[in-house]
Amino acid sequence: MNHVERIAKELTLKPTQVEAVAALLEEGNTIPFIARYRKERTGTLDEEQIRQIEKLLQHLRTLDDRRETILSAIESQEKMTPELRKRLIEADSLTILEDLYQPYKLKRKTRAVLAKEKGLQGLADSILKQSLSKQGLLEMVQPYLTDEVPDMDAALAGARDIVAEVINDHADVRQAARDKALVWGVLKSEKIASAEDPREVYQLYYEFDCKVDRLRPHQVLAINRGEAEKILRVKLEVDERDWRQAIERYFRGDRRSPWFDQLNLAIEDAAQRLLLPAIERDIRRMLTEQADGHAIGVFSDNLKALLTQPPMNGYVVLGIDPAYRTGCKIAVVDETGKLLDTTAIYPHAPQKKWSEAKSIIKDLIQRYRVNLITIGNGTASRETELLAAEILKEVKGVYYLITNEAGASVYSASPLAREEFPQLDVSLRGAVSIARRVQDPLAELVKIDPKSIGVGMYQHDVNQKELSNALSGVVESVVNQVGVDVNTASPALLAHISGIGPKLAERIVVYRDENGQFTDRKQFQKVSGLGAKAFEQSAGFMRIRNGSNPLDYSAIHPESYGVAEKVLERADIKIAADMEEKRLKLETLRHQVPLTQLAVELGTGVPTLEDIFDQLVRPGRDPREDLPTPILRSDVLSMEDLAPGMRLKGTVRNVVDFGAFVDIGVKQDGLLHHSQIPRGVRLSVGDVINVEIDKIEIERSRIGLKLVD
Repeated sequence: MNHVERIAKELTLKPTQVEAVAALLEEGNTIPFIARYRKERTGTLDEEQIRQIEKLLQHLRTLDDRRETILSAIESQEKMTPELRKRLIEADSLTILEDLYQPYKLKRKTRAVLAKEKGLQGLADSILKQSLSKQGLLEMVQPYLTDEVPDMDAALAGARDIVAEVINDHADVRQAARDKALVWGVLKSEKIASAEDPREVYQLYYEFDCKVDRLRPHQVLAINRGEAEKILRVKLEVDERDWRQAIERYFRGDRRSPWFDQLNLAIEDAAQRLLLPAIERDIRRMLTEQADGHAIGVFSDNLKALLTQPPMNGYVVLGIDPAYRTGCKIAVVDETGKLLDTTAIYPHAPQKKWSEAKSIIKDLIQRYRVNLITIGNGTASRETELLAAEILKEVKGVYYLITNEAGASVYSASPLAREEFPQLDVSLRGAVSIARRVQDPLAELVKIDPKSIGVGMYQHDVNQKELSNALSGVVESVVNQVGVDVNTASPALLAHISGIGPKLAERIVVYRDENGQFTDRKQFQKVSGLGAKAFEQSAGFMRIRNGSNPLDYSAIHPESYGVAEKVLERADIKIAADMEEKRLKLETLRHQVPLTQLAVELGTGVPTLEDIFDQLVRPGRDPREDLPTPILRSDVLSMEDLAPGMRLKGTVRNVVDFGAFVDIGVKQDGLLHHSQIPRGVRLSVGDVINVEIDKIEIERSRIGLKLVD
């Protein structure tokens, strides 16, 4: 089975679809471009399916590279056999390949290697063959005694070392033992007696055991972290019956043989010293890889939901980055995100200038007509929220919300922030980010390393390269799905456009600064370094508002302008007609001529034609507009104000394996445990939901929630 057929079978796709994606990727096309503008070739595969194909292709190519290396290594040793070659070629995983290669790896000075150097291979062969003989052991061992092997015990011990390594290196034994351990093995953890865990973070795992096949990803990651922090001791236990069955299927003793006891001793040694530790490493690695994949998937889903939060247009925002001793930093931005003013207030201990802080904020509200206050959810956010609530009782028409400030400090110290606001102190740049990120979460959050945004679980423990790749893919997907206004977008936002990247993004901004705003998409090709391929990949995702050609504000690719113009002509629509007229006339055309027929007549595919119809009616549509906006508040609650049975609206802040954290208007997010979420209900970051207070633990700052209709 070739790669295309294997991937098609695994993903339940047609081989032609996989083949098309492989070819398009090989041609240098990006995933967003393929998903949006090559639907006819792929059979309308979406980005997720294309990414899965790409990932599997990379995995299979890595497998092929390793296979070639192993084949070459064994052939160079002149130990290749037709059967071994066949098994290596048919191996469909790196684990199987490495098992098959194990006996041929160049080994360091193991006990078995040293025993072979002492001439004990023949003795080991007798044990393995369970040879029958009427001679006693001493007589059979006598020929192997030398100055280095002075007696029978030394000879037999060395021979058993060789046998133990043969057993451990046997590919089928390793696979059988691993399979048994995956089903019946038990992972145990215990607290190291001398370890300190003052907050009892790992209390659940002080005396923990669970079958391997029932472990949850978050448990694996928690145990791994506890072990890395030297708080937990971890062990995989495999029942003797299971590992012995795996070995004796291929190495069974003959009670008639004088070597019977020696083989049993070698089996015991092989299992305890070599095989079980190797199997434990394999299974711990497999569990970690699976847990990493799951955690990365959770983080990716949460990040996508956060980035697709709808922009809050029309608000002049006063952002507050709260703190105690160093004061709360304030930034005011207008409806477009332009910075209007910055300052600092000191309402909290030790200064306690509460009245002065109120006066400063009220003055800023009046001067700049602020209608929304955003407060970072870090240190002193609760106290700052009380300040805002007190002000809002005196100033009408202004609302506030708490926003996740994760990553604001990372952004404020970044080269991009220094370039944007060279005159500002680092702490004030953080306040600007807090203000802007509610106006357009995507435009602001793309400036921050996704790992710092704080919507994941164990993100610092998982494979960092895979996490970065996955999160970069999410950002790329969302940015291209939404599209950007090329005349207002920052370099950080442009860099994620299909086919662009950081260097071209900078050149686009430089060209824009030097030559004024772009008026049509053809101008993109005047940007230094933006050649034909980059233009093909990027043009459909970069929009021009109020340009010379209305199609330039749509997601219609320039390569399809001819088709779009013919559609307008067939429907008798002027390109500048209003949306309602376009909608009615296009609906009439679709009723008159089936899309399949019209596509043939216009020389295009049905998927592309459907997209053109949609874009002609709603050019530049932002898919985020269909989602609920965050809850704006004008009052404030504390945990003391809550009571079991109270019903509130809340915003989902983070989704993890064991439930969802929900902002209900108090400093501490409530936990909606997964047991309280009905089967089939899928929550995402940013969802606005109705919840009921289930229980409150003020001393532990914990709020339990129920989901209600």
